[in-house]
Amino acid sequence: MRLKRIVVMISGGGSNLQAIIDSVKQGYIKAEIVGVLSNKSNAFGISRAEKEGIPVKVVEKEGLTEEEFNSANALALEKFAPDLIVLAGYLSIIEGSIIQKYKNRIINVHPSLIPAFCGMGYYGLRVHEAVLSYGAKLSGATTHFVDEGADTGPVIMQKPVQVLNGDTPESLQKRILEVEHEILTKSVKLFCEDKIRVSGRKVVVDE
Repeated sequence: MRLKRIVVMISGGGSNLQAIIDSVKQGYIKAEIVGVLSNKSNAFGISRAEKEGIPVKVVEKEGLTEEEFNSANALALEKFAPDLIVLAGYLSIIEGSIIQKYKNRIINVHPSLIPAFCGMGYYGLRVHEAVLSYGAKLSGATTHFVDEGADTGPVIMQKPVQVLNGDTPESLQKRILEVEHEILTKSVKLFCEDKIRVSGRKVVVDE
């Protein structure tokens, strides 16, 4: 049985990318990372990929129309021929035709317990600032399949993180990031082992 082909899409530091790289190298995830696609030429995650000899493609939005940007992304993905696309801190909207082509094959990780603190505008520290401002006692992380909405696709895994007295957005982000790494790598692992089934909005995980 051939290894599944993974493409990771990034915009920044790439710590979730690194978690996937490490999990593949350790044999936890039985797959190969065939490419990294970034919408930022200065994303530190690019260095992480290049260090491992993973091919990198940069498609920046600046100077392109929406249609040109989407077409360039679609072409890059087609050349990588992925079985699975992982959005690891990718801060751009995925266009509908790409979502349809790779239906239930695009996994995103979000730093809250969806459906709380998610959707348009909720990314990075903004999520954790909103959690603290609201006075929530629990936050956490969610992995889900990507659909045409913002953070509205079928949920794969969730894990809570307690909000502590004295938490700052940065301290909460740091603890949740560790959980992101855990459930993202586990979700990717199970997908690559064909242990995830989707029926409508319900995801069944065979562990």
